[in-house]
Amino acid sequence: MDNIYTLGIDIGSTASKCVMLRDGKEIVSKSLISVGAGTSGPQRAIAEVLENAGMTRDQMAYVLATGYGRNSLEGIADHQMSELSCHAKGASFLFPDVHTVIDIGGQDVKVLQIENGMMTNFVMNDKCAAGTGRFLDVMARVLEVKVEELGDLAAKSTKDVAISSTCTVFAESEVISQLAMDTDKCDIINGIHHSVAARVAGLAHRVGVRELVVMTGGVAQNSGVVKALEEELGHTIHTSPLTQYNGALGAALFAYQRYLKEQKD
Repeated sequence: MDNIYTLGIDIGSTASKCVMLRDGKEIVSKSLISVGAGTSGPQRAIAEVLENAGMTRDQMAYVLATGYGRNSLEGIADHQMSELSCHAKGASFLFPDVHTVIDIGGQDVKVLQIENGMMTNFVMNDKCAAGTGRFLDVMARVLEVKVEELGDLAAKSTKDVAISSTCTVFAESEVISQLAMDTDKCDIINGIHHSVAARVAGLAHRVGVRELVVMTGGVAQNSGVVKALEEELGHTIHTSPLTQYNGALGAALFAYQRYLKEQKD
């Protein structure tokens, strides 16, 4: 029997991710373009995945889009799905025993409750930038450090500094005044991470937190936020090198399932 190739594309607010699967279980190719909805990012992500695999769109049995900009791929994607379902699917593939998924994206935070690989409940914050990747981008800019350096710098913190504002604009003012008082940047960053963790934990407790807890999204690469969130929740948090591709992976898995179902019908 010929191999079945499916493509999942996750178009976020700040990045476009694409994953190609073979027979619904093996990742053949993946890409991440750091621009999202409303840009050339989605098409570039797809083109890169196909090029890496030496394949064409016509060789894909099914293409499924998810994420904030999923409706922008008409004519390319065969179907669109909610990112909530795709994140649940991707996390269950990477961690079969997962019960709680915390996804911190560029502009929102989602906490999913999962039972047997299916989402049973969720809560989401998409009204405010605090606690998201955008919040960390703003803080890194004020502190004149790279976002990628935040985790390592926070690990050097020696004392607690509270960043109490839950609003990005006010938190920015707090950080500026801490800098004016010559507070160590590492301590400020640690405080920022705990501020993010406190907000996310508040959200997570609304759906309940159960082992195994998995964190996905770009912010999961920030070890400082992961550690702060572990302290807030009192649970070990599991992450994967594929954390940023989680939504696209879920989309590719659903694409495989839909293809098989259509073949039967």
